[in-house]
Amino acid sequence: MTARNSSLLRLFSAAALTLVASAVLAHGDVVPQAVDTSSLKQVGAEWLAKNPYLGNKEAIRIGDSAFNQNCARCHGLGAVSGGIAPDLRYLPAGQEGDEIFMQRIRKGATRDGRVYMPPFEGILSQEAMWTIRAWLETVRED
Repeated sequence: MTARNSSLLRLFSAAALTLVASAVLAHGDVVPQAVDTSSLKQVGAEWLAKNPYLGNKEAIRIGDSAFNQNCARCHGLGAVSGGIAPDLRYLPAGQEGDEIFMQRIRKGATRDGRVYMPPFEGILSQEAMWTIRAWLETVRED
């Protein structure tokens, strides 16, 4: 192997390693961030079917922050998806949307053994999940 070929091989290897490292780190720190809901009425252990925080200004404020910390990396800032994950502004309103949202955030989504969305049950509290849903209602579009 000539010196020129050896240099090209090293350059190509370095470029490939950089691309692989970039792809691995593209989502950044994916550790879920804690959501402080202590200023809200706690909802108890039983899972609710309807959002208890709909229209609650404090819950919406908390949900905005919680979404940005835990959801925006895939669902986009302001819930405007860039194509990685569904655009959550188009969830149905009211209890129908509540049901869809809670099913997915609690259980996640897996297809063909691949995780498309991790489950957040046991990671985020029910209160934290409902604050995110309350905020999503404020950016909802038809």
